[in-house]
This record gives sequence, C-alpha cells and structure tokens, in this order.
Amino acid sequence: MKQNSINWIFLFAFFLAIVVATNACKHEPFNPAEPNPVDPNGPNSSNPCDPDSVYFSQQILPILTSNCAMPGCHDAASHEDGIVLDNYANVMSTGKIKINNPADSKIYKVLNDSDPNDRMPPAPMSALPLDQRQLILQWIQQGAQNLSCSADCDTTNVKFSTHVQPLINLKCKGCHGANNPSGGISLTTYNQVKTSVANGQLWGSINHASGYKPMPYPIGNAKMPDCDLRKVKIWIDNGAPND
Repeated sequence: MKQNSINWIFLFAFFLAIVVATNACKHEPFNPAEPNPVDPNGPNSSNPCDPDSVYFSQQILPILTSNCAMPGCHDAASHEDGIVLDNYANVMSTGKIKINNPADSKIYKVLNDSDPNDRMPPAPMSALPLDQRQLILQWIQQGAQNLSCSADCDTTNVKFSTHVQPLINLKCKGCHGANNPSGGISLTTYNQVKTSVANGQLWGSINHASGYKPMPYPIGNAKMPDCDLRKVKIWIDNGAPND
C-alpha cells in the first residue's frame, strides 16, 4: 500500500509538471493582420537618406511648388491646363508621368521646351537649372515614388553659401527670382536676401508668422522642415553674414 501511494504521488507530480510547462510555453496565435507593435516609421525611427535615391518630399516637391504651383499656373485654384503640382497625389494624377518612358513625361518635356512661352516655367521666368531638370527625370526613372527620408541635421558652422543660399534657391527662388519676382521681392543675391532679413520678411514668411505671407507658397503648404528653419535662424542670429 505504501509503495502504491508513492507511485501515485510521483505520477501526479509528473502530470502536473507537464501541464505547467505546456501553459508556460503557450503563445497567442499569430495574426498577420495585427500591426507590428513597433512602428518602423514612427517618431523614434531612423530613415536615413540614401544618396542614390531621389526623395519626392525633400527634393522634388520644393522645386515644383516654388516654380510651378503658384497663382495663375499650377496651383489648385488655377490648375492651368488641368495640371496641379502642389502635392504628390496631384502630380501623379495630372502631371502625365510615364514610368515606362520617363523622358516622354509631360511634366519633364515642358521643362525642356525650346519655346520660352511653352516651357515651364514660362517666360519671363528663367528655365529650371539643368541639375533640377535632371533630378526630376531621375525621380521618374526611379518609379516616381513618394519617398521621404530623415537626414541628419547638421547645424555646425552654418554659412550663407553652404546652408542658406541653397535653401533659398530650391524653395524660394522660383517665385522670387530676378525676372518678375512675386510681390516685387527678389532673393537672387546676397544683398537682396539681407534686405529681406533686415525687414523681417524672410524669417516671418518661412516661419509662417502672423502678418507675413507664408512661404513656401501657396497657402496651406507646410513650413520648411525644422532642420532648415534652424539653419536659417542660426545664420540670422549670427548677423546674417555673407560667408
């Protein structure tokens, strides 16, 4: 009798151990429809820019909004020839982009038209610089994707020539170039930019401050990225030197 009791106790303990182990290893079934608890594109993610890729948000849209999506041309209100170039969805639906034949895309062909009146931007505005036209072609060749990235924000040794002027050329000069500048404000030379700094227009506009026309135009566009704003502010706070 004593031996039988020991055997039953041993069997019960063994069975209990199996049950505990089984429950301890039990997992919820995998559901592919459930979101990953870590969002790869969340605010703490790192999405570095690839120098071999063209990014619509950082590189293409600023060119289009500065040179094309303006009143009387290709903003949402004017939609000249039915073309609106103020965001990715409108560019793709109205820009007549041909992924299989990028150079034949309407949006690219009009940039290179030999007739100044048919070219985009039209006369008296200047043609886009060759490097910007080539960048748009490269973007289409890469599939005209709506890519964005998070570049490192280097604000050490901010200078006009290497930090501020390139931003103005990319995001402001289309409207504020030498030929027929918007609002009579030209930003083609250092002295013109410095004048805009002195009267508060440059910072007020790019920071969307009350009482200033927001830039980039048209109204409703987001501000420049925080990194770009910080570079301009640092340069202004340093006295806006011609360095």
